[in-house]
Amino acid sequence: MSRYVSDPAPVDFELDLDADGTPVQPLLVLPLDDWADASPARIADTAALLSGSLCLTVGVLRGAAPPAVSPLLDALTLTLSDGPEASRQVVTHPDPDAAVRQLEEATRHNPRASVALGRLLRQTGVADTTVALSSEAAVYSMLLAGTEFRTWLRGRGGPRPVTFPDRPLVRFDRSGAELALVLDHAERRNALSARLREELLEVLRLAELDPAIERVRIAGAGPVFCSGGDLDEFGTATDVVAAYEVRLERAPWRIIDRLRDRTVVHVQGACIGAGIEMAAFAGRLVAAPGTRFRLPEIAMGLVPGAGGTVSIPRRIGRWRAAWMMLTGDPIDTATALGWNLIDDVGTDSRAQP
Repeated sequence: MSRYVSDPAPVDFELDLDADGTPVQPLLVLPLDDWADASPARIADTAALLSGSLCLTVGVLRGAAPPAVSPLLDALTLTLSDGPEASRQVVTHPDPDAAVRQLEEATRHNPRASVALGRLLRQTGVADTTVALSSEAAVYSMLLAGTEFRTWLRGRGGPRPVTFPDRPLVRFDRSGAELALVLDHAERRNALSARLREELLEVLRLAELDPAIERVRIAGAGPVFCSGGDLDEFGTATDVVAAYEVRLERAPWRIIDRLRDRTVVHVQGACIGAGIEMAAFAGRLVAAPGTRFRLPEIAMGLVPGAGGTVSIPRRIGRWRAAWMMLTGDPIDTATALGWNLIDDVGTDSRAQP
């Protein structure tokens, strides 16, 4: 499933596709200890090829990274090491070979979405949030029409009707210069349904239009901040172009980004998919002890679609973001704090206007 590249063997970073366009061996592994004595010119040339490759490129280190391979660390999709986490390019794992096998398994199930994610993360690292979100929305909407998502959707049984309570799904309260918002659909773990998204968008627009609001607090009712997109609504989009436009134009996370300097988000319990994606745009993100974070979209044949390929890399780097997104592995509060995914751990994360 993987190709291993050691210096000084000739390197081919082209992505092989079979007759129906499915990537063949999309994972390319570089044992970086083998590159420690490569010439600076060879490393620079290889780094340039890695940056332009459609393959998922993974470095493996035993211990600390030799200084000479720094350009490769920058260019790779991510690097696995059993040594200390000395930089954002490196994910520490007690058994890097097992971690490679985990990546192999993820890409084997959904190789198209995995390759699309790897390329997308190289495109969303721009300063202009709208430009970055446009790339994400385009890839996400494209994958909605793909075979990998449709296979996942069939296995789940397709979309299902959602019953909503007879109350707003977003509560808010204005107190002086502060606006406090609470996602209030705890019966569904505050899943980001289309209705909840629209209500959140409208309240955030009020905050954006009122310069007297100096602080915005966002929290979630119940034991879970947000369990991600409402899975029962997945598969209801019939026009992927319309899905692209809705995902970009009706995005509350765009406003959270614009209000980031005056916004704090409090999270607790499970902070999954869209939950952490939109929360990560805030200028300050506080998690209750025991909060766990996960990005499961690749297993569905998709990529994060609530701004996560923009907000998460801005906090933790695209390399660690790639690990979270490709594997779907949860990270705990301590890891999230060490990686700067969150800014603080609070004893009570919930706001109750």
